[in-house]
Amino acid sequence: MNNIKHLLFSQFKTFALLCVSIIFSIVLLMIRIKLTHSFFYLFLVWNLFLAVIPFAITTYLVSLPKLSKFGLLIWFGVWLLFLPNAPYIITDLLHLKISNTHLLWLDILVVSSFAFTGLMLLYLSLLDMKSILQERIKDKYVKPLIIVILFLCGFGVYLGRFLRYNSWEIVQSPIFLFNDIFDIIFHPNLHIEAWLFTLLFGSFLIVGYYGFKIITIEK
Repeated sequence: MNNIKHLLFSQFKTFALLCVSIIFSIVLLMIRIKLTHSFFYLFLVWNLFLAVIPFAITTYLVSLPKLSKFGLLIWFGVWLLFLPNAPYIITDLLHLKISNTHLLWLDILVVSSFAFTGLMLLYLSLLDMKSILQERIKDKYVKPLIIVILFLCGFGVYLGRFLRYNSWEIVQSPIFLFNDIFDIIFHPNLHIEAWLFTLLFGSFLIVGYYGFKIITIEK
């Protein structure tokens, strides 16, 4: 408990910024609902909740004084499973193409605000996990692992957006999920869009990660 309190005080600015960003996103959504009398984008709240989960996991892990290798392995697997939910919100911009309101600019602000918050949660969680791994693994292995994780995020977003899989379906429908994954891996010529999306979206996340990292260090 004391470790969590210490973490909250030491990272007060970070948590405050995230709270402001989350509240601002929800306020924008409420304004949109009030003006358009439509609850269409209400799903963004659920998507943002899912994006908070990996950040909550790493925040908890950082607060622990000790963590066994087995415990870290289990938590890492759960964290990695939910991590794509953070950048997934960016793809909700696709819904703008069916927006039929004259307040299109407001729709853009609403979705972009949620997506921006999701990206912050992604990179903050990733930096926390990096510091956790660096205590147990040589730094030369951690850096390429971060790159792999971001490409896996891109692949995870593809599975969620286009194949409509959720994070918990690894438990509910593992056979269907892994069949599709293996099909994409072993038949790349039949799934060019999946590989292209993974490569480009993963590269986008990597560029953003290093930009976020530079800004964080400078501050």
